[in-house]
Amino acid sequence: MTSTGATRDGAGTARKRIALVVPSSNTVMENDLHASLPKEIYTVHTDRMYLIETTREAEICMIEQFAPQAAADLGTLNPDLFVFGCTSAGSLFGLDYDQAVCRKLGDLAGCPAQGVISAVSDAIARASAERIAIITPYNEDLTQSVANAVSGEGRTIVAAHGMGITVNVALADPTPADIVAFAQDRLVGINFDLLFVSCTNFRALEAMSELEQRFGKPVVTSNSAVADAIRRRFEDRQ
Repeated sequence: MTSTGATRDGAGTARKRIALVVPSSNTVMENDLHASLPKEIYTVHTDRMYLIETTREAEICMIEQFAPQAAADLGTLNPDLFVFGCTSAGSLFGLDYDQAVCRKLGDLAGCPAQGVISAVSDAIARASAERIAIITPYNEDLTQSVANAVSGEGRTIVAAHGMGITVNVALADPTPADIVAFAQDRLVGINFDLLFVSCTNFRALEAMSELEQRFGKPVVTSNSAVADAIRRRFEDRQ
């Protein structure tokens, strides 16, 4: 018999199916979502888009050549939400581009879609933050792309620094302690309202609490923003 409804837990309660696409060399995001989303409410199902280098050219290729088939494959599980799990790729040409990519891939998956950089922008808006500092593992081009995407009316990007990593699997190499140390080094003397730590393949969620303690400011990460967006959508969090 073909299933057309949501996954059910042992008590027979329907769970929301989250269809997630990530770059093929991503080792962090699905683990963060599994840890962040209550198992009695959600199941997370992942497909992959081929990516080796974290560069603009490689990410455009990933979106155009590999993302559509992954989205169509995930559509066979009848998901409730599709998540395009790459911050920098979604930011390449601004928030409108992220939303257009998500609409196309969501259509292929047969459900609404959520982009990472759009979730981050929404999280910044809810925090009413005006002065934004950004830390990434990326090269200068992608770091600036992310900064441009989250900038907007009433927001000033006061700092945007990347580690310069261009091999996607290596984005996960810096430890949470490394991320904290990099942020402290680059943001000394900078006045900001909120820190955004970008990248779904960066161990930023694990560093989030320590960063908030060190700086005394709210911190948003790519994966925390997506998890929160999912919960707000389905649990009616206001």
